[in-house]
Amino acid sequence: MEFHEITLADREWMTGYFGAADLNACEFSFATNFIWRHAYQIEVTQIEGCGVCRCRKDGKTVFFYPFGDGDHKKAIEKICNICKIENIKTEFYPIVEEQRAELLALSPGEFEIDTDRDDFDYIYSYEKLATLKGKKLHGKRNHIARFKDGGDWSYEPVTASNRDACIELAEVWEKKRAEKWNDAMTQEMVALREALAHFDELGLSGGVLRKNGNIVAFTIGEALNSDTFVVHFEKALPDLQGAYPMINQQFVLHACEEFSYINREEDTGDPGLRKSKLSYFPDILLKKYRAVQSDVVFALSSEKEEIAEIWQKCFGDTKEEITCYFETYFTEQNMLVIHEDGKVAAMASFLPAELSIGEEKSFPARYVYAVATRPEYRKRGYAAKILNYAKEKYRMPLALQPESDALREYYKKFGFMDGFSRISQKGEPAEDEKVVFSEFGAMLFLPDQPEFAGCYLKYCRFVVQ
Repeated sequence: MEFHEITLADREWMTGYFGAADLNACEFSFATNFIWRHAYQIEVTQIEGCGVCRCRKDGKTVFFYPFGDGDHKKAIEKICNICKIENIKTEFYPIVEEQRAELLALSPGEFEIDTDRDDFDYIYSYEKLATLKGKKLHGKRNHIARFKDGGDWSYEPVTASNRDACIELAEVWEKKRAEKWNDAMTQEMVALREALAHFDELGLSGGVLRKNGNIVAFTIGEALNSDTFVVHFEKALPDLQGAYPMINQQFVLHACEEFSYINREEDTGDPGLRKSKLSYFPDILLKKYRAVQSDVVFALSSEKEEIAEIWQKCFGDTKEEITCYFETYFTEQNMLVIHEDGKVAAMASFLPAELSIGEEKSFPARYVYAVATRPEYRKRGYAAKILNYAKEKYRMPLALQPESDALREYYKKFGFMDGFSRISQKGEPAEDEKVVFSEFGAMLFLPDQPEFAGCYLKYCRFVVQ
Protein backbone atom coordinates (compact mmCIF):
# COMPACT_ATOMS: atom_id res chain seq x y z
CA MET A 1 0.00 0.00 0.00
CA GLU A 2 1.76 3.13 -1.25
CA PHE A 3 0.57 6.72 -1.34
CA HIS A 4 1.56 8.96 -4.25
CA GLU A 5 1.07 12.64 -5.02
CA ILE A 6 -2.30 13.20 -6.61
CA THR A 7 -2.17 13.74 -10.39
CA LEU A 8 -4.68 14.16 -13.19
CA ALA A 9 -4.28 10.43 -13.90
CA ASP A 10 -6.11 9.74 -10.62
CA ARG A 11 -9.26 11.56 -11.65
CA GLU A 12 -11.17 8.61 -13.11
CA TRP A 13 -10.85 6.19 -10.20
CA MET A 14 -11.21 8.88 -7.50
CA THR A 15 -14.32 10.31 -9.16
CA GLY A 16 -15.77 6.81 -9.24
CA TYR A 17 -15.16 6.29 -5.52
CA PHE A 18 -16.50 9.74 -4.63
CA GLY A 19 -19.56 9.05 -6.77
CA ALA A 20 -20.21 5.79 -4.94
CA ALA A 21 -20.00 7.61 -1.60
CA ASP A 22 -22.34 10.40 -2.86
CA LEU A 23 -21.42 12.75 0.02
CA ASN A 24 -22.10 16.48 0.10
CA ALA A 25 -19.07 17.86 1.97
CA CYS A 26 -17.00 20.17 -0.23
CA GLU A 27 -13.79 18.10 0.12
CA PHE A 28 -15.28 15.02 -1.57
CA SER A 29 -14.37 15.82 -5.16
CA PHE A 30 -11.27 15.10 -7.23
CA ALA A 31 -10.88 18.71 -8.35
CA THR A 32 -10.88 20.02 -4.76
CA ASN A 33 -8.03 17.75 -3.79
CA PHE A 34 -6.06 18.32 -6.98
CA ILE A 35 -6.08 22.12 -6.87
CA TRP A 36 -5.18 22.17 -3.16
CA ARG A 37 -2.54 19.42 -3.44
CA HIS A 38 0.41 21.77 -2.91
CA ALA A 39 -1.01 23.53 0.16
CA TYR A 40 -1.83 20.25 1.94
CA GLN A 41 0.71 17.88 0.33
CA ILE A 42 -2.15 15.63 -0.71
CA GLU A 43 -1.33 12.03 -1.57
CA VAL A 44 -3.76 9.28 -2.56
CA THR A 45 -4.07 5.51 -2.76
CA GLN A 46 -6.60 2.70 -2.99
CA ILE A 47 -7.11 0.44 0.02
CA GLU A 48 -9.51 -2.51 0.16
CA GLY A 49 -11.64 -1.10 -2.67
CA CYS A 50 -11.75 2.37 -1.09
CA GLY A 51 -10.12 5.66 -1.94
CA VAL A 52 -7.99 7.34 0.73
CA CYS A 53 -6.33 10.75 0.75
CA ARG A 54 -3.45 11.63 3.06
CA CYS A 55 -2.72 15.28 3.86
CA ARG A 56 0.42 16.56 5.53
CA LYS A 57 0.70 20.11 6.79
CA ASP A 58 2.66 21.80 9.59
CA GLY A 59 4.11 18.47 10.66
CA LYS A 60 0.68 16.86 11.04
CA THR A 61 -0.72 13.90 9.10
CA VAL A 62 -4.47 13.55 8.48
CA PHE A 63 -6.35 10.94 6.42
CA PHE A 64 -9.68 11.16 4.67
CA TYR A 65 -12.15 8.61 5.98
CA PRO A 66 -12.15 5.79 3.37
CA PHE A 67 -14.59 6.68 0.59
CA GLY A 68 -16.28 4.41 -1.91
CA ASP A 69 -18.12 1.11 -1.44
CA GLY A 70 -15.12 -1.07 -0.47
CA ASP A 71 -14.31 -2.62 2.92
CA HIS A 72 -14.11 0.39 5.23
CA LYS A 73 -13.25 -1.67 8.31
CA LYS A 74 -10.18 -3.27 6.74
CA ALA A 75 -9.12 0.05 5.23
CA ILE A 76 -9.29 1.72 8.64
CA GLU A 77 -7.27 -1.11 10.20
CA LYS A 78 -4.54 -0.71 7.57
CA ILE A 79 -4.42 3.07 8.05
CA CYS A 80 -4.10 2.56 11.81
CA ASN A 81 -1.23 0.13 11.19
CA ILE A 82 0.55 2.73 9.04
CA CYS A 83 0.20 5.28 11.83
CA LYS A 84 1.46 2.80 14.40
CA ILE A 85 4.59 2.17 12.33
CA GLU A 86 5.12 5.93 11.92
CA ASN A 87 4.43 6.45 15.65
CA ILE A 88 1.61 8.94 15.08
CA LYS A 89 -2.04 9.00 16.12
CA THR A 90 -4.54 8.08 13.43
CA GLU A 91 -6.59 11.12 12.52
CA PHE A 92 -9.49 11.30 10.06
CA TYR A 93 -10.90 14.51 8.56
CA PRO A 94 -13.38 15.36 7.15
CA ILE A 95 -16.06 13.01 8.46
CA VAL A 96 -19.76 13.62 7.86
CA GLU A 97 -22.56 12.29 10.05
CA GLU A 98 -23.03 8.92 8.35
CA GLN A 99 -19.27 8.28 8.44
CA ARG A 100 -19.16 9.22 12.12
CA ALA A 101 -21.89 6.70 12.90
CA GLU A 102 -20.05 4.01 10.94
CA LEU A 103 -16.69 4.71 12.63
CA LEU A 104 -18.29 4.53 16.08
CA ALA A 105 -19.80 1.16 15.14
CA LEU A 106 -16.61 -0.23 13.57
CA SER A 107 -14.18 1.05 16.22
CA PRO A 108 -16.13 1.64 19.46
CA GLY A 109 -14.21 3.53 22.13
CA GLU A 110 -11.16 4.10 19.91
CA PHE A 111 -11.67 7.59 18.46
CA GLU A 112 -12.45 10.97 19.98
CA ILE A 113 -14.77 12.57 17.41
CA ASP A 114 -15.38 16.32 17.61
CA THR A 115 -16.59 19.22 15.47
CA ASP A 116 -15.37 22.75 14.85
CA ARG A 117 -17.94 25.37 13.79
CA ASP A 118 -15.31 26.97 11.53
CA ASP A 119 -15.39 23.83 9.34
CA PHE A 120 -19.15 23.62 8.71
CA ASP A 121 -20.22 23.82 5.05
CA TYR A 122 -22.94 26.29 4.03
CA ILE A 123 -25.52 24.60 1.80
CA TYR A 124 -28.43 26.45 0.17
CA SER A 125 -31.36 25.31 -1.93
CA TYR A 126 -31.22 26.10 -5.62
CA GLU A 127 -34.53 27.95 -5.38
CA LYS A 128 -33.28 30.25 -2.62
CA LEU A 129 -30.16 31.40 -4.47
CA ALA A 130 -31.86 31.56 -7.85
CA THR A 131 -34.91 33.59 -6.80
CA LEU A 132 -33.79 35.40 -3.61
CA LYS A 133 -37.42 35.43 -2.54
CA GLY A 134 -38.63 36.62 0.85
CA LYS A 135 -38.11 39.52 3.24
CA LYS A 136 -34.83 38.14 4.59
CA LEU A 137 -33.19 38.45 1.17
CA HIS A 138 -34.69 41.82 0.31
CA GLY A 139 -31.29 43.50 0.73
CA LYS A 140 -29.68 41.14 -1.80
CA ARG A 141 -32.33 42.01 -4.36
CA ASN A 142 -31.72 45.73 -3.77
CA HIS A 143 -27.96 45.33 -4.32
CA ILE A 144 -28.61 43.44 -7.56
CA ALA A 145 -31.00 46.18 -8.71
CA ARG A 146 -28.27 48.79 -8.16
CA PHE A 147 -25.80 46.68 -10.13
CA LYS A 148 -28.26 46.47 -13.03
CA ASP A 149 -28.78 50.24 -13.15
CA GLY A 150 -27.94 51.43 -16.66
CA GLY A 151 -28.36 48.00 -18.22
CA ASP A 152 -24.66 47.86 -19.17
CA TRP A 153 -23.97 44.39 -17.83
CA SER A 154 -23.70 40.85 -19.21
CA TYR A 155 -23.07 37.29 -18.08
CA GLU A 156 -21.06 34.62 -19.90
CA PRO A 157 -19.49 31.25 -19.02
CA VAL A 158 -15.82 30.91 -18.20
CA THR A 159 -13.98 29.83 -21.37
CA ALA A 160 -10.42 29.66 -22.64
CA SER A 161 -10.86 33.18 -24.05
CA ASN A 162 -11.58 34.88 -20.70
CA ARG A 163 -9.59 32.83 -18.15
CA ASP A 164 -6.58 35.16 -18.27
CA ALA A 165 -8.91 38.07 -17.54
CA CYS A 166 -10.21 36.15 -14.50
CA ILE A 167 -6.66 35.88 -13.19
CA GLU A 168 -6.17 39.61 -13.77
CA LEU A 169 -9.31 40.35 -11.73
CA ALA A 170 -8.08 38.03 -8.97
CA GLU A 171 -4.81 39.94 -8.87
CA VAL A 172 -6.73 43.21 -8.50
CA TRP A 173 -8.73 41.62 -5.69
CA GLU A 174 -5.44 40.52 -4.12
CA LYS A 175 -3.98 44.04 -4.19
CA LYS A 176 -7.07 45.53 -2.58
CA ARG A 177 -6.55 43.18 0.38
CA ALA A 178 -2.82 43.74 0.78
CA GLU A 179 -3.16 44.95 4.38
CA LYS A 180 -5.10 41.84 5.40
CA TRP A 181 -3.09 39.35 3.34
CA ASN A 182 -2.06 36.05 4.94
CA ASP A 183 -0.73 32.61 4.03
CA ALA A 184 -4.23 31.17 3.59
CA MET A 185 -4.99 33.78 0.90
CA THR A 186 -1.72 32.97 -0.87
CA GLN A 187 -2.65 29.28 -0.90
CA GLU A 188 -6.09 30.12 -2.25
CA MET A 189 -4.54 32.07 -5.13
CA VAL A 190 -2.32 29.09 -5.96
CA ALA A 191 -5.39 26.82 -5.95
CA LEU A 192 -7.30 29.27 -8.16
CA ARG A 193 -4.51 29.32 -10.73
CA GLU A 194 -4.45 25.50 -10.70
CA ALA A 195 -8.21 25.45 -11.30
CA LEU A 196 -8.00 27.81 -14.28
CA ALA A 197 -4.90 26.10 -15.72
CA HIS A 198 -6.63 22.68 -15.69
CA PHE A 199 -10.19 23.90 -16.07
CA ASP A 200 -11.36 21.43 -18.73
CA GLU A 201 -9.43 18.40 -17.44
CA LEU A 202 -11.01 18.88 -14.00
CA GLY A 203 -14.54 19.16 -15.36
CA LEU A 204 -15.08 22.60 -13.85
CA SER A 205 -17.60 25.22 -14.91
CA GLY A 206 -17.70 28.91 -14.20
CA GLY A 207 -19.36 32.23 -14.89
CA VAL A 208 -18.13 35.74 -15.67
CA LEU A 209 -19.92 39.02 -15.01
CA ARG A 210 -19.14 42.12 -17.06
CA LYS A 211 -19.92 45.78 -16.47
CA ASN A 212 -19.27 48.25 -19.27
CA GLY A 213 -17.53 45.42 -21.08
CA ASN A 214 -15.02 44.76 -18.29
CA ILE A 215 -14.93 41.63 -16.14
CA VAL A 216 -15.95 42.61 -12.59
CA ALA A 217 -16.71 39.19 -11.08
CA PHE A 218 -16.29 35.49 -11.74
CA THR A 219 -17.04 32.18 -10.05
CA ILE A 220 -15.92 28.56 -10.48
CA GLY A 221 -17.40 25.27 -9.28
CA GLU A 222 -18.40 21.72 -10.19
CA ALA A 223 -20.93 18.97 -9.63
CA LEU A 224 -20.23 17.52 -6.19
CA ASN A 225 -22.70 14.62 -5.99
CA SER A 226 -26.06 13.53 -7.35
CA ASP A 227 -27.96 16.59 -6.10
CA THR A 228 -25.35 19.17 -5.00
CA PHE A 229 -23.14 21.64 -6.85
CA VAL A 230 -20.13 23.11 -5.04
CA VAL A 231 -18.77 26.63 -5.58
CA HIS A 232 -14.99 26.69 -5.11
CA PHE A 233 -14.16 30.32 -5.93
CA GLU A 234 -16.01 33.59 -6.17
CA LYS A 235 -14.20 36.89 -6.74
CA ALA A 236 -15.57 40.37 -7.47
CA LEU A 237 -14.49 43.98 -7.26
CA PRO A 238 -15.25 44.69 -3.58
CA ASP A 239 -16.17 48.34 -4.13
CA LEU A 240 -18.73 47.66 -6.88
CA GLN A 241 -22.18 47.47 -5.31
CA GLY A 242 -24.08 44.30 -6.07
CA ALA A 243 -21.24 42.49 -7.89
CA TYR A 244 -21.09 39.60 -5.42
CA PRO A 245 -24.83 38.85 -5.13
CA MET A 246 -25.19 39.33 -8.87
CA ILE A 247 -22.51 36.78 -9.88
CA ASN A 248 -23.84 34.43 -7.21
CA GLN A 249 -27.38 34.52 -8.60
CA GLN A 250 -26.46 34.55 -12.29
CA PHE A 251 -24.15 31.57 -11.99
CA VAL A 252 -26.75 29.55 -10.11
CA LEU A 253 -29.36 30.41 -12.76
CA HIS A 254 -27.11 29.47 -15.68
CA ALA A 255 -25.08 26.52 -14.36
CA CYS A 256 -26.89 24.88 -11.45
CA GLU A 257 -30.45 24.32 -12.59
CA GLU A 258 -30.00 20.52 -12.52
CA PHE A 259 -29.14 20.51 -8.80
CA SER A 260 -31.24 20.81 -5.67
CA TYR A 261 -28.50 22.30 -3.49
CA ILE A 262 -25.49 24.58 -3.73
CA ASN A 263 -22.57 24.03 -1.34
CA ARG A 264 -20.63 27.26 -0.82
CA GLU A 265 -18.00 25.66 1.44
CA GLU A 266 -16.92 26.70 4.95
CA ASP A 267 -16.01 30.11 6.39
CA THR A 268 -12.76 28.96 8.12
CA GLY A 269 -13.67 31.16 11.09
CA ASP A 270 -13.26 34.43 9.17
CA PRO A 271 -15.82 36.87 10.69
CA GLY A 272 -16.49 38.73 7.44
CA LEU A 273 -16.93 35.56 5.44
CA ARG A 274 -19.20 34.09 8.10
CA LYS A 275 -21.39 37.18 8.09
CA SER A 276 -21.63 37.04 4.30
CA LYS A 277 -22.54 33.34 4.15
CA LEU A 278 -25.07 33.63 6.96
CA SER A 279 -26.72 36.59 5.21
CA TYR A 280 -28.07 34.12 2.63
CA PHE A 281 -29.63 31.99 5.41
CA PRO A 282 -28.29 28.50 4.62
CA ASP A 283 -30.73 25.62 4.49
CA ILE A 284 -28.08 23.28 5.89
CA LEU A 285 -25.04 23.94 8.06
CA LEU A 286 -23.21 20.72 7.35
CA LYS A 287 -21.28 19.43 10.35
CA LYS A 288 -17.89 17.96 9.58
CA TYR A 289 -16.13 15.95 12.26
CA ARG A 290 -12.50 15.21 13.10
CA ALA A 291 -11.69 11.78 14.58
CA VAL A 292 -8.47 11.24 16.52
CA GLN A 293 -7.40 7.85 17.85
CA SER A 294 -7.51 8.07 21.64
CA ASP A 295 -8.10 6.15 24.87
CA VAL A 296 -10.20 9.12 26.04
CA VAL A 297 -13.33 9.59 23.92
CA PHE A 298 -16.73 11.25 24.09
CA ALA A 299 -19.58 9.40 25.77
CA LEU A 300 -22.47 8.36 23.54
CA SER A 301 -26.19 8.62 24.17
CA SER A 302 -26.33 4.84 23.91
CA GLU A 303 -24.11 4.65 27.01
CA LYS A 304 -26.43 6.58 29.32
CA GLU A 305 -27.42 3.46 31.24
CA GLU A 306 -23.78 2.62 31.98
CA ILE A 307 -23.07 6.22 32.98
CA ALA A 308 -26.09 6.28 35.29
CA GLU A 309 -24.85 3.09 36.94
CA ILE A 310 -21.43 4.63 37.65
CA TRP A 311 -23.08 7.85 38.81
CA GLN A 312 -25.31 6.08 41.30
CA LYS A 313 -22.45 3.96 42.67
CA CYS A 314 -20.07 6.90 43.07
CA PHE A 315 -22.40 9.74 44.13
CA GLY A 316 -25.52 8.01 45.43
CA ASP A 317 -27.83 10.33 43.49
CA THR A 318 -31.41 9.30 42.77
CA LYS A 319 -32.61 8.19 39.36
CA GLU A 320 -34.52 11.47 39.04
CA GLU A 321 -31.40 13.54 39.73
CA ILE A 322 -29.36 11.63 37.17
CA THR A 323 -32.15 11.91 34.61
CA CYS A 324 -32.22 15.67 35.21
CA TYR A 325 -28.52 15.89 34.31
CA PHE A 326 -29.06 13.96 31.08
CA GLU A 327 -32.02 16.10 30.06
CA THR A 328 -30.40 19.43 30.98
CA TYR A 329 -26.70 19.12 30.19
CA PHE A 330 -25.62 15.91 28.49
CA THR A 331 -24.57 15.96 24.84
CA GLU A 332 -22.35 13.59 22.90
CA GLN A 333 -19.62 16.22 22.97
CA ASN A 334 -19.30 17.29 26.61
CA MET A 335 -18.58 14.10 28.59
CA LEU A 336 -15.25 12.30 28.21
CA VAL A 337 -14.95 8.63 29.12
CA ILE A 338 -12.46 5.77 29.15
CA HIS A 339 -13.53 2.25 28.20
CA GLU A 340 -12.22 -0.96 29.71
CA ASP A 341 -13.42 -4.49 28.98
CA GLY A 342 -15.94 -3.11 26.48
CA LYS A 343 -17.72 -0.79 28.92
CA VAL A 344 -17.42 2.72 30.37
CA ALA A 345 -14.88 2.59 33.20
CA ALA A 346 -14.40 6.30 34.03
CA MET A 347 -16.06 9.59 33.14
CA ALA A 348 -16.05 13.36 33.57
CA SER A 349 -18.26 16.12 32.15
CA PHE A 350 -16.86 19.37 30.77
CA LEU A 351 -19.84 21.68 30.43
CA PRO A 352 -19.62 24.83 28.28
CA ALA A 353 -19.35 27.93 30.45
CA GLU A 354 -18.12 31.50 30.57
CA LEU A 355 -15.47 32.96 32.85
CA SER A 356 -15.77 36.68 33.55
CA ILE A 357 -12.86 38.59 35.03
CA GLY A 358 -13.76 41.98 36.42
CA GLU A 359 -16.32 43.96 34.45
CA GLU A 360 -14.87 43.74 30.93
CA LYS A 361 -13.04 40.48 30.20
CA SER A 362 -14.80 37.21 29.52
CA PHE A 363 -13.55 33.91 28.12
CA PRO A 364 -15.07 30.60 27.02
CA ALA A 365 -14.46 27.97 29.67
CA ARG A 366 -15.55 24.53 30.89
CA TYR A 367 -17.10 23.45 34.17
CA VAL A 368 -15.78 20.07 35.34
CA TYR A 369 -18.56 17.95 36.75
CA ALA A 370 -19.21 14.34 37.77
CA VAL A 371 -15.66 13.00 37.74
CA ALA A 372 -16.06 9.30 38.58
CA THR A 373 -14.53 5.85 38.09
CA ARG A 374 -16.18 2.47 38.56
CA PRO A 375 -15.00 1.10 41.93
CA GLU A 376 -13.44 -1.99 40.31
CA TYR A 377 -11.29 0.19 37.99
CA ARG A 378 -9.95 2.66 40.53
CA LYS A 379 -6.25 3.26 41.22
CA ARG A 380 -5.43 2.97 37.51
CA GLY A 381 -5.09 6.71 36.93
CA TYR A 382 -8.17 7.00 34.70
CA ALA A 383 -9.47 10.22 36.27
CA ALA A 384 -6.01 11.78 35.96
CA LYS A 385 -5.83 10.69 32.33
CA ILE A 386 -9.18 12.32 31.53
CA LEU A 387 -8.29 15.58 33.31
CA ASN A 388 -4.91 15.87 31.60
CA TYR A 389 -6.51 15.08 28.25
CA ALA A 390 -9.14 17.78 28.78
CA LYS A 391 -6.53 20.39 29.72
CA GLU A 392 -4.72 19.76 26.44
CA LYS A 393 -7.88 19.45 24.33
CA TYR A 394 -9.79 22.51 25.48
CA ARG A 395 -6.88 24.86 26.30
CA MET A 396 -9.25 27.10 28.23
CA PRO A 397 -10.09 27.79 31.89
CA LEU A 398 -11.57 24.86 33.82
CA ALA A 399 -13.48 25.19 37.09
CA LEU A 400 -14.83 22.67 39.55
CA GLN A 401 -16.28 22.33 43.05
CA PRO A 402 -14.47 19.72 45.18
CA GLU A 403 -16.59 18.13 47.89
CA SER A 404 -13.83 17.55 50.44
CA ASP A 405 -10.43 18.81 51.48
CA ALA A 406 -8.93 15.55 50.22
CA LEU A 407 -10.33 16.20 46.73
CA ARG A 408 -9.09 19.77 46.90
CA GLU A 409 -5.55 18.49 47.44
CA TYR A 410 -6.04 15.96 44.63
CA TYR A 411 -7.03 18.60 42.09
CA LYS A 412 -4.14 20.83 43.07
CA LYS A 413 -1.88 18.18 41.55
CA PHE A 414 -3.40 19.07 38.17
CA GLY A 415 -2.84 22.80 38.51
CA PHE A 416 -6.24 23.78 39.95
CA MET A 417 -6.05 26.74 42.33
CA ASP A 418 -8.37 28.39 44.81
CA GLY A 419 -10.04 30.95 42.60
CA PHE A 420 -13.45 32.13 43.77
CA SER A 421 -16.24 30.99 45.99
CA ARG A 422 -19.30 30.95 43.79
CA ILE A 423 -20.41 29.51 40.49
CA SER A 424 -23.72 30.42 38.86
CA GLN A 425 -25.82 28.07 36.77
CA LYS A 426 -27.91 29.10 33.77
CA GLY A 427 -27.16 32.80 34.08
CA GLU A 428 -26.29 35.11 36.94
CA PRO A 429 -28.76 35.23 39.87
CA ALA A 430 -29.17 38.25 42.09
CA GLU A 431 -26.43 38.75 44.69
CA ASP A 432 -28.42 37.14 47.49
CA GLU A 433 -29.39 34.20 45.27
CA LYS A 434 -25.94 33.14 44.09
CA VAL A 435 -25.51 29.40 44.08
CA VAL A 436 -22.78 27.99 46.27
CA PHE A 437 -22.34 24.36 45.24
CA SER A 438 -19.98 23.44 48.04
CA GLU A 439 -18.84 24.74 51.38
CA PHE A 440 -15.28 24.23 50.16
CA GLY A 441 -15.51 26.85 47.39
CA ALA A 442 -14.50 26.59 43.74
CA MET A 443 -11.16 25.87 42.12
CA LEU A 444 -9.85 27.16 38.83
CA PHE A 445 -7.35 25.83 36.30
CA LEU A 446 -5.92 28.39 33.89
CA PRO A 447 -3.98 27.52 30.74
CA ASP A 448 -0.51 28.98 30.36
CA GLN A 449 -1.56 32.06 28.40
CA PRO A 450 -0.71 35.75 29.09
CA GLU A 451 -4.34 36.90 29.33
CA PHE A 452 -4.90 34.72 32.39
CA ALA A 453 -1.81 35.70 34.36
CA GLY A 454 -2.81 36.49 37.94
CA CYS A 455 -6.53 36.58 37.23
CA TYR A 456 -7.29 33.91 39.86
CA LEU A 457 -6.48 36.56 42.48
CA LYS A 458 -9.34 38.72 41.24
CA TYR A 459 -13.10 38.33 41.55
CA CYS A 460 -14.30 35.95 38.85
CA ARG A 461 -17.80 34.99 37.79
CA PHE A 462 -18.24 31.56 36.25
CA VAL A 463 -21.52 30.83 34.49
CA VAL A 464 -22.44 27.31 33.33
CA GLN A 465 -24.31 27.71 30.06
